[in-house]
Amino acid sequence: NYEKIDPMLGTEEDFRELCEKAKKMGISVILDGVFSHTGADSIYFNKFGRCGDHTGAYRDRNSPYFPWYSFTGYPDRYESWWGITTLPNVNENNPDYTKYICGEGGILQKWIALGAQGWRLDVADELPDEFLDNINKAVKGMGGDKIVYGEVWEDATDKISYGHRRRYLEGGELDSVMNYPFANAVIDFVRTANAEELRECVENIVEHYPRASLDTLMNHIGTHDTVRAITRLGRGDIGHPENGRDRGILTEEQYQKGICLLKLASVLHFTLPGVPCVYYGDEAGLAGGEDPFNRACFPWGKENAELLGHYRTLGRIRKLCPAFIDGEFNCISSALGCIAYERNSESGSALIIANANCHGIEYTVPERWRGASTLFGSAADGLNVPLGAYSAAILYK
Repeated sequence: NYEKIDPMLGTEEDFRELCEKAKKMGISVILDGVFSHTGADSIYFNKFGRCGDHTGAYRDRNSPYFPWYSFTGYPDRYESWWGITTLPNVNENNPDYTKYICGEGGILQKWIALGAQGWRLDVADELPDEFLDNINKAVKGMGGDKIVYGEVWEDATDKISYGHRRRYLEGGELDSVMNYPFANAVIDFVRTANAEELRECVENIVEHYPRASLDTLMNHIGTHDTVRAITRLGRGDIGHPENGRDRGILTEEQYQKGICLLKLASVLHFTLPGVPCVYYGDEAGLAGGEDPFNRACFPWGKENAELLGHYRTLGRIRKLCPAFIDGEFNCISSALGCIAYERNSESGSALIIANANCHGIEYTVPERWRGASTLFGSAADGLNVPLGAYSAAILYK
């Protein structure tokens, strides 16, 4: 039910209080909007008859929700998301559905009025452009500071779906997107030491995306839809499926390797263009395989203290240097398993050097960086920066 919070999680008043207290701490809450499909057990479809007085489209052709869905053989044959019958597709451009979600006082505006700062849209590439237009209008109608993120797995500037090129970032649809190309590039670099490929990926992103969208990209190295970062880094892509799903089981050696490589990946995560988005538990040492094994509870009281401290350090560094917010990106070098790049702004600059080799190196810094302060990693001796295996350094001036 789009209108109600699961009572297991609380009430609307609890949600309002959460948003208010978070705001005082400088935190904004955005919600995940799943608008391409509903559940078969929702009040709108009610396949199993568990929704009280709400008849639902499956049980009554005269239901107000019946026109939302596409039946090919009523009631058991209908369009569903990726053929999963528990997730019946909706026709987003049905006028009643559009009004329900995007209209004045509709679902989008209801939760913003209660304190949400915006929406992240599930499978945005499966939502028609007209529907995205209506979403944007509804969200921005609650204030220009409200944000719309989209889940797009490819380069959002040249994505083709529904047979035509999408206009996500041309204005009036999405403010920015989840940066999956970035996630894959960072993971691959740390695992394979191919600095040239990482550089190509990042420079493509910088060149393709509008500046406002680039600076607010939702950068991640793992989500609820992927194998946990520690597992991918520590074990590689060789899974151990059980009933078709990879549990992500690691040996102690693989786990420690995953922690080591995650520290390097997170330096890139926090310093490349965009906003670092940490999937809960990664910073505390959670491993896990495919969904649902990547959704374990946060390990309260059993966090990896060293890794958590590492993430806190990166957070402080990012806050210290404004160049990480909107500074220009300039790659200095990318060869032999090492990449070095600058983030430059009027108020300060940072030089990030990342070594993905299994051995240490000495990196000779450009002349303009000699004598700079060291924010992270081993201090430079004026000419060279020593970098251990799978390690990084951040210089600042």
